[in-house]
Amino acid sequence: IRRSAEHVTNLVEGLLEISRIESGVLTIRSDLIDIRGLLDHIVDMFRMQAAAKGLTLTLDVDDRLPAQVKADEKRLRQILINLVSNAIKYTQSGSVAVKVRYRSQVADIEVRDTGIGIAAGDLDRVFEPFERGNSAEAQSQPGIGLGLAITRVLASVLGGDIAVESTPGVGSSFRFRIMLPAPMVASRAPMQGARITGYAGPPRTVLVIDDDPAQRAILQSLLAALGFVVHTAANGTDGLLLAERTPTDIVLLDIQMPGMNGWEVGARLRASHGASLRIVMVSADVHELNIGGENRSNHDAFVTKPVELDALISLIGTQLDLRWDEAAVPDIAEMPAALSPLPAAALPFLDRLRDLARIGHLRGLENALDMFEQTIPTAAPFVAVLRRQLIDLDLASFQKTLDDAR
Repeated sequence: IRRSAEHVTNLVEGLLEISRIESGVLTIRSDLIDIRGLLDHIVDMFRMQAAAKGLTLTLDVDDRLPAQVKADEKRLRQILINLVSNAIKYTQSGSVAVKVRYRSQVADIEVRDTGIGIAAGDLDRVFEPFERGNSAEAQSQPGIGLGLAITRVLASVLGGDIAVESTPGVGSSFRFRIMLPAPMVASRAPMQGARITGYAGPPRTVLVIDDDPAQRAILQSLLAALGFVVHTAANGTDGLLLAERTPTDIVLLDIQMPGMNGWEVGARLRASHGASLRIVMVSADVHELNIGGENRSNHDAFVTKPVELDALISLIGTQLDLRWDEAAVPDIAEMPAALSPLPAAALPFLDRLRDLARIGHLRGLENALDMFEQTIPTAAPFVAVLRRQLIDLDLASFQKTLDDAR
């Protein structure tokens, strides 16, 4: 009776899980994960079970895998547990090996076993609900046949993919590929009370390839103000020509462009320039960063739109190993002691300025300040404070001034 009750409970929970995923109810998180600790923990969970069957269970992790990555920890754990559990379940002798490789922020996780294997005709069916293959050995194993179905759907929701190769009587290999970005850190964090004004060494060249003219203008104004030489292209073809004609250190490459998409452009850039060229993919949708197929290995990092100033500067500093030049932030005592309260009509301007400051749109900020002052003349002293912070490229203080005014 207990086993029957457990079977029904697992069946209902599995069906509910698939239903939540397919209906879009499932919430995907972006957790900061100790990925090596997670892998160790999952393998340790199954060591006794493997030992009881006389199996060797091993874990091999690429040295390039960061200590921490960002992903949905609960769902990633569920996928890995399902794969390792299945491998042990269908392996009667030999070994189960978990191997993790990492390149360009893409993790390739392989779970290989020496188990009963899967017939060629069953390879596609094993990811369907209630399917476990037609062999007598597979049918004799306990379970309801939902583990791999849930695993495939979860992998898709997380922007990854999963595939299987198998030979009956020899074993199976399940490969799960997923983007696991490391949290971005600056090459060297600026001192407290300091702002970045430029960088040491010769000028570095940035190529921005994006079909959005506003995005090109934003990045050009932001990076040129810090001393970068910036070239822009509106499509992949023009970008490739510019890269051939002009020595370039780093490319900011939009993924979704008409004609040649960013993945194809990135592959061509990598083929012609090698590893010395840093390639950063840019996308408004983080899931697009997981659908580049084999071309995903050609980039070095990614950022999402709207591009945030601090994150972009941090990433470029890390990719090019820059040493930033810094200047002290004006002491708060130098600011006006008091400013007149702003009228309610100023609120839309504050919101617009905050959005522009977050993405570092310097030209847009200048225009918005002009409009603010023209529309609400009594805000002139407040606008003057913002103008000085903008001239100093001190967007952190700029945003704080906006926040304090609300």
